[in-house]
Order: sequence, then structure tokens, then C-alpha cells
Amino acid sequence: MIERIWSGRSPLWLLLWPLSLLYGAITWLIRLSYQRGWQQSWRAPCPVVVVGNLTAGGNGKTPVVIWLTEALQARGLRPGVVSRGYGGKAAHYPLLVTGETSTAEAGDEPVLIAQRTGVPVAVAPRRRQAIEALLAAHSLDIIITDDGLQHYALQRDREIVVVDGVRRFGNGWWLPAGPMRERAHRLQQVDAVIVNGGNATSPEIAMTLQPGRAVNLLSGETAALSALPDIVAMAGIGHPPRFFTTLQQQGIKTVAEIAFADHHAYSEPELAGLTLSGQCLLMTEKDAVKCRKFARDNWWYLPVEAQLSGAAVAPLLDDITRLARGA
Repeated sequence: MIERIWSGRSPLWLLLWPLSLLYGAITWLIRLSYQRGWQQSWRAPCPVVVVGNLTAGGNGKTPVVIWLTEALQARGLRPGVVSRGYGGKAAHYPLLVTGETSTAEAGDEPVLIAQRTGVPVAVAPRRRQAIEALLAAHSLDIIITDDGLQHYALQRDREIVVVDGVRRFGNGWWLPAGPMRERAHRLQQVDAVIVNGGNATSPEIAMTLQPGRAVNLLSGETAALSALPDIVAMAGIGHPPRFFTTLQQQGIKTVAEIAFADHHAYSEPELAGLTLSGQCLLMTEKDAVKCRKFARDNWWYLPVEAQLSGAAVAPLLDDITRLARGA
């Protein structure tokens, strides 16, 4: 239903329109308060790059954070990542993510980023605290924030926005009548726009999510998707249909497709009941970080890599590299 409202296919968005105007007014006043100096923002002692979005829901932001982190590592830089840690509840903040940190504490995305990249990751509702904790523990060249475009209490040196190329901005209205946290004209003020799927137009950067081989949660064994038995697909991400579409594009016919809410807290009995004998359960890597401790031998996940293309990719990386090196 929410997708129909946000896309404009349902007239119910008109009932929510007054609340959208209120949301827009509040967000405008918050940003204005930092621009005018009525509230003080904080500048980190090293460069900060924000990877965020204008809309609610999954746009592919975390794969871009991983892509950027790995690209900077390949250039000999030492990045760190901070996150609000949505979906996690730690006993204290800031929280430095380690190999023992659970998704219940840090949230699924910070744990996934730490496992995939090996870079220092810290979580705190106030990103300043996360950055200070990272810099106290590590010598870093640059900080990447996973989300936080609207967190104006933190000054930033570069802003990257990730857009769902299929859904774009729906009906274009602020929450809750539409999907927008900020209106689309905000794109004119950012340093790069990355479009995940659909059609990117210049100067946007085109992005696709390239799936790899399926990985068994228990053994770590890898296999081609086509080699898996009858597949029950599940996804608890911002936009589950994207995962199911990826499988279809790989020629996979699933037995069932089951969508959960983003950041859903899974239990073993809940997932064990999704498959019958001879079937396998295939999930996203973001789901897998929450399920490893109670995984069964027929549970697999599908890692994806963000692939960016276009003439603007190299200049973006060169710019951020110069920023990190203080050039």
C-alpha cells in the first residue's frame, strides 16, 4: 500500500499531504538553522564524505559505501565508516564494531560493512561521537558516513546521493504522503548522483548490482545460483523486489518469494519454517549477517557488488583521493 501511495497510484496520498507540508517545513527550518548559525555544526579533523539519499527505503546506499571504501583502500588510503546503526540497540555509544559485535547491538549495515571491508566502523546516533571514537582508536585519512545526508549537525566535505533508478522520487512529496526526506532540487547541491538501475542521464553515474556466487551460511561453500536446489528467496531490505528481480535476471525461478520489513529481527523457527525438505533458503547478505549464529545447512546468501560506470566515476574517485591526502 505504501508503495502505491508514494508512487501516486493511490489517491490516499492527498489525505497525508498536510502532514507532508509540516514535515517539509520542519526539515527546511532545521537546515536553515545550521546554515544561519542558529545551531552549531561540527567539523571533523579529517575529511568527511556523506553517502546518503533523498528518499526513504532502500536505494543501494550501503553497496556504494562498500564500493567507495574498497576503492579508497586500493589507492592506499585508510578510510573509516560511521553509521547511526539503525535497528541496533547498544548498551552504550559510541560503539566500535568488532568481530564479536552483533547486529542487535550495531544494526545490520555496520556489521556488514565491517565484515566486507575490514575497515574500522563505529556506530552512534550522534555521528560526531562515532567519528571521535574512530579517530581515537585509529589513524585514518577520511571518514565515510553511511547515510546522514540530512544530519546537518555534522559538516561534510563531499556529498554523494544514491537514487533508485526505477522508482526515482515517486510522487515527489515529502514524507508521509511521498517518499522524500528532501525535495529533488537538493540534488543540485551535491557532488555526485549515483543511479542504481534504470536509466542514468548525464551527469549522473550509472550503477548496477552485480551478483556473485551464492555462499552457504554455515560452511562458507560457494556455488553458482543455477546449482542450488529449489530456491525459496527472502529479503528484509529497504526494497525487497530488487532482490527478487536480480534473481529473475539471472534466470532463477524461485519456489516462493518472501519479503520482510527492513532491519527485521529474525529467529531460527521463523526462517526454518519457510522451506520444505529438498529446498534451500536464499537471502541477501544484509540478512545473512543476522542469521549466521542459528543458520541451517540449506541457508545461502547472495553477495552483490556495486559496479559504477561512466565518465564521471574516475574524476569522483580522484577528487575524494585528493581530499583524503590533503592535496
